[in-house]
Amino acid sequence: METNNALVFLLFLAVSSVFADEDVFIGVNIGTELSDMPHPTQVVALLKAQQIRHVRLFNADRGMLLALANTGIKVAVTVPNEQLLGVGQSNSTAANWVAQNVVSHYPATNITTICVGSEVLSALPNAAPILVNALKFVHSALVASNLDRQIKVSTPLASSIILDSFPPSQAFFNHTVKPVLLPLLKFLQSTNSFFMLNVYPYYDYMQSNGVIPLDYALFKPLAANKEAVDSNTLLHYTNVFDAMIDAAYFAMLDVNFTNIPVMVTESGWPSLGDSKEPDATVDNANTYNSNLIKHVLNKTGTPKHPGMAVSTYIYELYNEDNKAGPLSEKNWGLFNNNGTPVYILRLTESGSMFANDTSNNTYCAAKEGVDSKMLQAALDWACGPGKVDCAPLLQGEPCYEPDNVAAHATFAFDAYYHMMGRAPGTCDFNGVATITTTNPSHGSCVFSSLGRNGTFLNGTAPAMDSTSSSAYPAQYLNNNSFSTTLMILGILGLSVILL
Repeated sequence: METNNALVFLLFLAVSSVFADEDVFIGVNIGTELSDMPHPTQVVALLKAQQIRHVRLFNADRGMLLALANTGIKVAVTVPNEQLLGVGQSNSTAANWVAQNVVSHYPATNITTICVGSEVLSALPNAAPILVNALKFVHSALVASNLDRQIKVSTPLASSIILDSFPPSQAFFNHTVKPVLLPLLKFLQSTNSFFMLNVYPYYDYMQSNGVIPLDYALFKPLAANKEAVDSNTLLHYTNVFDAMIDAAYFAMLDVNFTNIPVMVTESGWPSLGDSKEPDATVDNANTYNSNLIKHVLNKTGTPKHPGMAVSTYIYELYNEDNKAGPLSEKNWGLFNNNGTPVYILRLTESGSMFANDTSNNTYCAAKEGVDSKMLQAALDWACGPGKVDCAPLLQGEPCYEPDNVAAHATFAFDAYYHMMGRAPGTCDFNGVATITTTNPSHGSCVFSSLGRNGTFLNGTAPAMDSTSSSAYPAQYLNNNSFSTTLMILGILGLSVILL
């Protein structure tokens, strides 16, 4: 899977109203089952760089909530399944949970939603009898804090609770969960909350034994005669996602609930799978998520409710290498844990809706943990044969601080990368550099326009194994805190590697 030349640009824009004061949005889930989970501040930096304005956490991690404070990012927090029994059996336990995980962070952290559990009816059936109580207790705690109008309460459900989902008009809820669903729907209706559903066309496609065409699952355009038609309503369906959403609406109608909006709390497509999952590919993940974003933000709606868009959280921000299960379970992410994108989302040709296009917002930075001598050697090359103007690194200039090799190398690498028009292979420097979507600007050292319009005098990029003498400004050599001896050793080290 190539990532060095990839850029995920997520245009998560709040657009027009769907229900009263609710805006349709695309958000992202943030899982934490990574062997090297980024620090909360790194996660938030990635969210900000990608213009992601809505996130869903699978817990209420204090570090993440503090890092999200004063960012304006709208946050859905979760009562984890392992805490559900306590919250559902005790009003005081629920009140303490809300006080500790919501009230203490609000409004600095813009918490808008509390998800009580996750797929409880299918994943934790023994907790089903207390699920609605848990929601009511949590909501009562919000009422006591005068936050019930600002923060919605609901519970994400698996789409498997909906049976006979095609044609959508025949869909109904599994009878075994109706004793819980009916009071749940009544609660959602009375609190103007959402029916939260996890929608995975990937699994429907995989389990259909060829009945569902891949293009139909991926939102790809279909000929009119290839569209699925609901024989009862004569509505035409061009994708699995819409059919599943309308199945939820018809299932609610079947039990006489007609005014509860659906919110999709999880949807996505894996980018890698084992031999049993040949369609878990980068291209298919790219296609699905790109089309999903455009479909939601274009306010297309569904055949049953045209123009009534369904806000959706993409699953997920990072690949989670510690996830149990098949290989695909570890590869639903848009990014690797170091912030490099897994693939480029295809969001072009989308008109003014994507005016905040961030596709150019890639930077080249020094990798963490690499050998300092190799890093210094690459820095010397960039400021020498690489023809980068390193004058801003002089003492007293905007990018002198912090005065260390990693910060200075990031400046030089990024300037070279942009000078070369971000061409493939121009952010490598023998393995000590990496592409990132996080802007490395700091203080008065602004990277956003550095080197973007730069060109080489002779129009040809020097090779990394160039043996030409250093083009460092003499003043830079004299003022840099790293000794000339170390710089010479670094150049020699790079030469040895290249020979």
